[in-house]
Amino acid sequence: MGKREAGVNQALHHLVRPCLTSASRSSWRLAIVAVTLVAAGCSAATRGPFVWVDQLPDMEMSAPPGQYVIGPGDALNVQVWDQDKMSAKARVRSDGQISLPFLNDVPAAGKTPVTLARDLEQRLKNLIVTPQVTVAVDEPQPLRISVLGEVLEPGLHNIEPGAGVAQALASAGGLKEFAHKDRIFVLRDVNNQPQRIRMTYQALTGAQGRAASLRLKAGDVVVVE
Repeated sequence: MGKREAGVNQALHHLVRPCLTSASRSSWRLAIVAVTLVAAGCSAATRGPFVWVDQLPDMEMSAPPGQYVIGPGDALNVQVWDQDKMSAKARVRSDGQISLPFLNDVPAAGKTPVTLARDLEQRLKNLIVTPQVTVAVDEPQPLRISVLGEVLEPGLHNIEPGAGVAQALASAGGLKEFAHKDRIFVLRDVNNQPQRIRMTYQALTGAQGRAASLRLKAGDVVVVE
């Protein structure tokens, strides 16, 4: 890393880190990596390890298009049929969990409301007979995604939860004229390890393969070289 990139990195940490919450630190670490690559001309990014979006396991694709994915900050209304004391309203914490009566902490982020309801029914089987659970999202939290590199308006952008890379690029004004359309990456934290997911603009806009089906998550960073 050269003096310029180190200076950018240090300045960003000094200015922004005191304001970060625990929910945003993972996103910030990925953004620092992305900004450093952009400042260095992204030459290292083309040589570094990555995985093509078509090679991702199904669990990394999140929900199919059109299905809402619960994220940190969402306010949920959990109703257990005929069990008022087990029903509750809960907000998803920065660690992706919610607190519910009798069940304590339950993972919620990354699931659809239907999937979470089925998971809760399984957990409640030890407490009641044939539990029936519904989960509604009362207050969805906008998804804040960093879009960096060769886009017209780089920076943090609010997009709809469950949106994909195409929507993130559109919110950033689209690609610049000389952007490499075969070098679009999503930086994602997987088990505290950064992963770089690569796709092409043609696959993304032409619905080829799985590029258009990848749902962005809280903490993702989109980089266009």
